[in-house]
Amino acid sequence: MQHAPLSNPQTLGADLRALRKARGLTLHDLAEVLNRSVGWMSQVERDLSEPSITDLRHIAQALGVSVSILFRHAAAPAHEAGFIVRKGARRPIGSSVAGLVEELLSPDLTDDFEMVHSTFQPFSRIKDLVTRPTQEVGYLISGSLEFEIDGTTHTLNPGDSFRVRGEPFRWANPNPDPAIAIWVIAPPVY
Repeated sequence: MQHAPLSNPQTLGADLRALRKARGLTLHDLAEVLNRSVGWMSQVERDLSEPSITDLRHIAQALGVSVSILFRHAAAPAHEAGFIVRKGARRPIGSSVAGLVEELLSPDLTDDFEMVHSTFQPFSRIKDLVTRPTQEVGYLISGSLEFEIDGTTHTLNPGDSFRVRGEPFRWANPNPDPAIAIWVIAPPVY
């Protein structure tokens, strides 16, 4: 089965358009928040205009993502672009402040979901509950993780999986070894 080729699947503009749409924003909405014209925003999404670093910071803030997700990632060979992400070419996402290091496994953010490789550092935890309008499924590859979903704490071990559908959640790795999980999140949040 042959699929239609993706139009510029790994471009900044494509990622911005996907993130904007996932948040239910129109071009006009985002342009207004950024105090920019709809035309400028449209040109950025079509890769006809390159936003400045300051623009990227403002866009990231408006979309609720880290600015690092908006930086270009390693280019894949033409025959792999939009299909394959090599281990050394994963895009870092999120913030490692709480001890969570995340990498995007999806080739870009243009799908209805994103796939994320998450490494929970030893003795790390997130203090505040996270609630987002998503459906998330995760699979623990290694380590052990305390995962609280809607007030109930569960201990996850390698091979265990979990699902969150908008419930408040938080995690902790009280162990001396990292915990590694693969998450699928819909719609994309990074």
